[in-house]
Amino acid sequence: MSGLPNTAGASAPHDAVITDRSWSSHLRGTFALGIPLVGAQLAQMAIHTTDVILVGWLGTTELASVVIATQLFFVVFIFGTGFTSAVVPLVAQALGHGDRIGVRRSVRMGLWVVIAYCTVVAPLLWFSEPMLLGLGQAPDVAANAQSYLRIAQWGMFPALGLMALRSFVTGLEKGGIVLYITIGMFIMNAIVAYLLIFGHYGAPQLGLHGAAIAAVSANLVGFLIAIAYVQAQPAMRAYELFVRFWKPDWSMVREVFLLGLPISFTILAETSLFAAASLMMGSIGKLELAAHGIALQLASIAFMVPLGLAQVATVRVGLANGRGDMVGVRRAGGAVLIVSIIFTAIGGVLYAVMPGALAGLFLDTSQPDAAAVLALATPLIVIAGIFQLVDGLQAVGAGLLRGLKDTKVPMLLALIAYWPIGFVCAWVFAFPLGYRGEGVWFGFVIGLAAAALFLCGRFWILLQRHKQMAR
Repeated sequence: MSGLPNTAGASAPHDAVITDRSWSSHLRGTFALGIPLVGAQLAQMAIHTTDVILVGWLGTTELASVVIATQLFFVVFIFGTGFTSAVVPLVAQALGHGDRIGVRRSVRMGLWVVIAYCTVVAPLLWFSEPMLLGLGQAPDVAANAQSYLRIAQWGMFPALGLMALRSFVTGLEKGGIVLYITIGMFIMNAIVAYLLIFGHYGAPQLGLHGAAIAAVSANLVGFLIAIAYVQAQPAMRAYELFVRFWKPDWSMVREVFLLGLPISFTILAETSLFAAASLMMGSIGKLELAAHGIALQLASIAFMVPLGLAQVATVRVGLANGRGDMVGVRRAGGAVLIVSIIFTAIGGVLYAVMPGALAGLFLDTSQPDAAAVLALATPLIVIAGIFQLVDGLQAVGAGLLRGLKDTKVPMLLALIAYWPIGFVCAWVFAFPLGYRGEGVWFGFVIGLAAAALFLCGRFWILLQRHKQMAR
C-alpha cells in the first residue's frame, strides 16, 4: 500500500509552508542534496577498493581471502541497509507533517532494528568457514576469510548505525556532513590499513587482520562522529534522538521492519543477479570472467551517481508527500529523473567513445593474456554505457516509490524484472544464441530496462490515481 495521502481539501501544515515549487527550485534542491550524497557513495566505494589493492600486495591467497570475505560481509550488510533505507521516507514524511516526535521514533527504532539484525547475523559471519567450504572455496582461503570476518563483523553495527543516522541527516537535507564523514573514514581506513597490514612505522604487522581492524575502526569512528554532530547541532539535538533510548516503541519497530524488509529483498535480488552473472561468465572462461570484472567495476563506479540520486528522490518526494504537496511530489520526482538521465547519458557516451582506454586502466599490458582480456572487455564496456541509463532509471524509480512508502509491490516488480526477465534473457543470449559474454550483458540491459519501466511506471500510475481521487 502506497503512502500517498488523501489531500483533497487538505492543506500543508504551517511549519511546512511551500515558498517555491518551481522546477528551478526543485533542480537546485536535487543538486544541493545530490552532490554530497553521490560524493559519499564514491568515497565509500574507494574504501573497499583501497583494501583490495593493499591486501593484493600480500599475495594471491590473501587477496582471494579478503575478496570472498568482503563479498560475504557486503551481502549481509546490504540486506541490512534495507531497514536503514526505510528510515528515510519515515523521517521525510514526519518532517513534512511537522511531526518531531515521529522523526525521533523513526530514527530511534530504526537503530533498534539494526541492533536486532546485527545480533541475528553475527553467527553467520563468526562461523563462515564451513559455509565457504561448502561453496567450493579452497580450505586456506575459507580459513583466512573466517579469520578476517571474526574481526570485521564488529564493524557491522557501526556501519548500519551510521546509515540510520545518515537517513536522519539527509531527511533534514543536510547531506554535506555525510560526505565529510565518509571522506574522513576513507582517509583513516587507508592509513590504518597501510600501517597494520605491513607493519610500517613501528606498527605491528597483522596482514589480513590489520585490514579488518582498519575497517572496524573507520566504521566506529564514523558512527561516533555522526552521533557527536547530531548532538552538537541545536536544531538536531532538539529531536532528542538518544533521550530514553532504551524505551521500546513496538509499533514503530514493526513499521520500520515491514517497510524495510521488502527493500532488503529488492536489494538482495539485484545483488544476487550480478553474482549469478559472474558464475555464468566463469563457466564461459577465465578470460571472459576477467573482462566481465573490469566492465562490472566501471559500471559500479558509474552507478554511484544514480544510487546517490535515488536517496535524494526518497527524501524530496517524502518531504513533499508528508506535507500533502502533490505538485511538489511530481516536480521533485521529475527533477531527480532529469538529472539522472543527463548524468548517465554523459557516462554512456564516455564508455562508448573510449572503452579500450578505460579497460586498460585495470590491466598490466605486459602480461600475456592482457590483449585477449582487453578485446573481450571492450564490447562489454560499450554495452555498460547503455546499461547505465536503464540502471539509473530503475534505481531512481525505486527511490521515488520509497518516498511514497511504497515498497511491497516494487519488490515484486523488481524480482520479476531481475530474474524471470533479466537472468533468463542473459542465459538465452549467452548460451542457446551463442553470444557468450556479450549475451550476459544484453540480458542485464533487458532486465534493468524492464525494472526501470515497471518502477517508474508505477510511480506515474500512483500519481495519476491520486489525481483522480483528489477531484
